Amino acid sequence: MPMLPQTPFLFLALTADAVASGAIGLAFVAAPAAIGSFTALPEGLLQAAGLFLLAYAAVIAWLAARCTVPRPMLWLLVTGNLLWAVECAALPMLGFIAPNGWGIALLAVQAVAVGVFAELYIVALRRAPGAA
Repeated sequence: MPMLPQTPFLFLALTADAVASGAIGLAFVAAPAAIGSFTALPEGLLQAAGLFLLAYAAVIAWLAARCTVPRPMLWLLVTGNLLWAVECAALPMLGFIAPNGWGIALLAVQAVAVGVFAELYIVALRRAPGAA
């Protein structure tokens, strides 16, 4: 499996992603009712997303601690983050959820944040030795 050497840039991107994902995941798991009442987002969705984000943050933190990172894993992170961004926009637009203005703002911030992380991983892949 092709490996990417850990660089300061990649370490920073992975660490920031792990911290941000862990923090929002913890908030969603710890206070889904409060966040749900403030944003009109379903509690079950918040709690499920929070549990996923906590697991995701643990995997990302583990990757950040490694000397090398599998290239396919970084492409998986790019794809996953881009899908998360699309999902944040699609859920209310398709009528699956009906958040209020604060909920829309929370979803928009998440979409932008995961889009930025996807771009950071793409930059790390392009800067890597042997990148095409």
